[in-house]
Amino acid sequence: MEKIIVQSHFHTGHRQLGYPGKCKWVHGHTWRGTVTVWCEMFPRDELDMALDFGDLKAVMRFLDHKMLVTEQDATFLDPELFEPDGVVLLNGRGPSVENVALHVWEQVVAHIRGKFPGHGITYSVEVLIQETDNNIFIVEKTVTI
Repeated sequence: MEKIIVQSHFHTGHRQLGYPGKCKWVHGHTWRGTVTVWCEMFPRDELDMALDFGDLKAVMRFLDHKMLVTEQDATFLDPELFEPDGVVLLNGRGPSVENVALHVWEQVVAHIRGKFPGHGITYSVEVLIQETDNNIFIVEKTVTI
């Protein structure tokens, strides 16, 4: 078994529309993320490297200093009001830690698909996102590419 682990942090804003407490207001976090990818044996590129640490970190760093929203947040999706390059559209009903983790997971899988398409390798991908010192969400799924 081979395993790659990267850690990064990123700063974002978000709000939870419809939330009954203070999280309904725009606020920010310094998120911490860990991406772990493992499989029996990674394919290697022409430099004899599997997945570049920097490429995996870039998935999380892309979110840095952005506003995380879902399609329900029409205000932040209005290009007349907010610069589109500063907004990241997540799937789901709200930009929760769960949906941030799923977004990172999907982007990591897309990166692997692009780098090593069609090899028939089963990868396990775990994404741990820490929203605050005390709040963590982990998604772990297996995908064959």
